[in-house]
Parts: sequence; structure tokens; C-alpha cells
Amino acid sequence: MSKKNSYLGPLFIIGILFFVMGFVTWVNGTLITFFKKAFTLDNTSSYLVTFAFFISYTVMAIPCSMVLKKTGFKNGMSLALIVMALGTAIFIPAAEMASYPLFLVGLFTIGIGLTVLQTASNPYATILGPRESAAQRISIMGIANKTAGIFSQIIFGKLLLAGASSADPKSELDKVAMPYLALTVVLVALAIIIRMSKGLVEVSEDEEDDAPLAAQQVAVQKTSVLQFPNLVLGVIALFCYVGAEVIAGDTIISYGVSLGFPEEEARLFGTYTLYGMMFGYVLGIVLIPKYVSQQAYLKFSAILGLIVTVIAINSTGFTSVLCIAILGFANAVIWPALWPLALSGLGKFTKIASALLVMGISGGAVLPLVYGSIADSIGSTQKAYWILVPLYIYMLYFGYIGHKKKSW
Repeated sequence: MSKKNSYLGPLFIIGILFFVMGFVTWVNGTLITFFKKAFTLDNTSSYLVTFAFFISYTVMAIPCSMVLKKTGFKNGMSLALIVMALGTAIFIPAAEMASYPLFLVGLFTIGIGLTVLQTASNPYATILGPRESAAQRISIMGIANKTAGIFSQIIFGKLLLAGASSADPKSELDKVAMPYLALTVVLVALAIIIRMSKGLVEVSEDEEDDAPLAAQQVAVQKTSVLQFPNLVLGVIALFCYVGAEVIAGDTIISYGVSLGFPEEEARLFGTYTLYGMMFGYVLGIVLIPKYVSQQAYLKFSAILGLIVTVIAINSTGFTSVLCIAILGFANAVIWPALWPLALSGLGKFTKIASALLVMGISGGAVLPLVYGSIADSIGSTQKAYWILVPLYIYMLYFGYIGHKKKSW
């Protein structure tokens, strides 16, 4: 009883951090639509929001593991929040100067802090408490993340997209300053709380000891992490998955506006995707692994993604928007299913392999930009969703064949 209580407190703090991560991540869909209007951007330029935010994962994936080795988990989380606060603070002069490039610098800086926070908090939640219930804890953290995303889209949608728009771009951009100043204060306060918290104990992680003996013996025979096909193919699958997830979550508001829905209504479309993801998380907690394996759920998710994408492209109005939102449900369990399959049998290479998988998050930077470029070139935000089809086909391949490959 006392042992359980000893990690419930720290887990509550980690839950708050997952909430913060969700809040700053899922507001991007609102910002895309807001900046597109304020700066009169085309689709490609507006999706530089996701590029600037998610490319930081590629830049910081390996360096942040070195940072955490120096600082430890607790101080690393505090440092990450300070970096994120610096990024949100940049929004204030960016609004004053009406500078889209400076907003992108702010987003990139937030992404750097978020990368460190993700790298520290995910394993912390895994290690803190019984390992047999680690997946359950991560899923609960995921629900906290998506709940925050719903709140951020409702709040920022109301602040930035609802009501009459000013003809003066400067007046429009002023709407961003106060919310991001408040966010900066909250992040700094959280950083201080984390730094001074006595309840958030330092823990150590050693993935190599947890690897099965057979996996360790296989790993000893390898000389490079790139000799594991399941990992290399898994990184590509994760790249495809994050791209599909961000496209489904961050393009839906602009897509709704392009179909003729008023911003007052379209601003809530992103929350539909997040509701779908939350439902998917809950279903995954209930079904995996008692009723269905992670591999089977991954295959189901990829097939559902394919079907719903094709319907979205070939339907009209709210039906099409709803299909994009349903992709949130299809995507929900792919992340937790991909990681163990990609890391299977890595042994001593687990740490560097995890960093490579984190770099795969850059799919959220590159693929929405490709979506925007396609939409501009063909003049259709709806037909541009064809980009999702090969992504889900590849995820389906990984679920059936790719994760089983142990040699080239």
C-alpha cells in the first residue's frame, strides 16, 4: 500500500506534464488556420507550423539523451519546461513585429523543450511503478495528453478563430500575445515546482537488463543498430504514422474552412479527431493483450485508416470531415504497438534505437508540408489526402511482415 502511494504522487506530476505536452502540441491545428488568414499564406507555407514544431525531434533526439545523462530525469524535465517557456515567450515579440518567421522560431524552440520532456517523462512513467502495469500507465498518460489537446483547441479556437476578424493583420496577431504570455508564466511555475519537488524522486533506467537472454545473445552478434531490419523498417513506419496522425489532427480545421464551413464551426473539428484518439486509447487498454494482440490491432488500425481515407476523399461536406476525425481513432494505438515491435531483440542497442525512433517523429514535420504542397499544386485540400494511402499501406506491411524480419 505504502509502496503504491510512493509512486502515485510522482505519477500525478508526470500526468500534469503529459497534459502540458498535449496542450502545446495540439494547438498547432488552430495556429495553422489562424496564421494562414493573418499572413495570407498558401497551404504549403501554413504547414511550416508543423514543420518547425516537429523537426526539432530530429535535431534533438540524440543530443537530449546526452542532456538527460548529465541532468537526470527530474532536472531534465525542469530544464525542458524552461526551454518551452522561452519558445512561448518568443510569440510575444513575434506578434508585435508581425513576423511569421519569428513565430516559427518560437515553435521550433517549444519543440526542442518538448523533445527533452518527452524523452524524460515517457521512460519515467514506465519505470516508476510495476513494469507489468507500465502500458496501462502510458495509456492513461496518453488520455491526459489528448484531453489537454481538446482543451487547447477549444480555448485557442475561441480566442483566435471565433468572432469577427480584423482587417488589420497586426490587430489579429495581438490575439496571440496574452494567451502565450499566460502559458509562459505557467511553464516557468511548473519548472520551479518540478525542480523543488521532493516527491519526484530520481530513478535509473537500464533497458539492457530487461531484454530477454536470447535477444541479448542475438544483439551481441550484431555490430550496428542498422543491422536490425525490424528497427529500420519500424523507424520508417513511425515516420509514416506520426505524419498521418499530424495530418489528421492539424489539417482538419483548415480543411473544414476550405469546404465552406465557417471558422466558428470549423475551429472545433480538431477536437473530434482527439476524441477519436481518446476512444481508441480506452479501447486499447480494455482489449490489449487480453482479447487482441498489439500486432493484430496495428493491422486493424492500418486497414481502418485506409478505408476511412478513401471514403473521406470520395464523400462531401461534414461526412468527409467526420472521416478525417475518425482517423484519430484509427491512429490511437499504432504508436504503442509500433515501439515494442521495432525494439524487439535489440538488446544493448536499445538506447540508440529508441533515439532513432524518436527521430522518426519528424514525419510530423515533413508529411503535412507535403500534404500542403500537393493541395496547392492540384488546387484541392480534399484530394491531397491521397498522401495518407501509401502511409497506411506501409504501416500495414510493417504489421504483417516488416516487424518479423530479423536479418537483411
